Amino acid sequence: MRMLAALLAAALASSAAAREVAGVSVPDQVTLAGKTLPLHGAGLRKKLFFKVYVGALYVEAAAGTGAEAIVAADAPKEVRMSFLRDVSRDDVLKAFREGFENNSKATAAAATAKLAAVQKALPEELKTGQVLVVSYVPGTGSTVGVEGGAGATVEGKEFADALFRNWLGPEPADGDLKAGMLGR
Repeated sequence: MRMLAALLAAALASSAAAREVAGVSVPDQVTLAGKTLPLHGAGLRKKLFFKVYVGALYVEAAAGTGAEAIVAADAPKEVRMSFLRDVSRDDVLKAFREGFENNSKATAAAATAKLAAVQKALPEELKTGQVLVVSYVPGTGSTVGVEGGAGATVEGKEFADALFRNWLGPEPADGDLKAGMLGR
């Protein structure tokens, strides 16, 4: 009887270890730079009526933290983009550039110039099921790359702020995704 109870508890614990969004299992936490970051929120990125990716935000801060505070915090944070369709590297980089223009006007040119390093780390096409990880570690910078790959690291908090404003800024590409990432 105890064995059955233990197995049931383990099964329930493992099913509670992830949230599902649009058929994608989103982990409840990730480890970044030796720190455990809990899932802040997750949502679906749509373009027109196409499902593009599930985005998940992981931060150290408490769950009630707003978008501006998350961007401003000089603390580890990560966005994981689980692709639901094939998307070209050029389209990903274009979306980053548009996000910089819409949400980081004062630093958009500098941020866009730093995308050259990111471009080299991305495959020509992100395939359905691949996960693009964008992380920030204070003192190291932002790393962008496909899960399991090397990625490219760009120094400086300013670039990180521009990246994270793409999802959390005043003019995100998808307001519903922003709300989901903020746990709303």
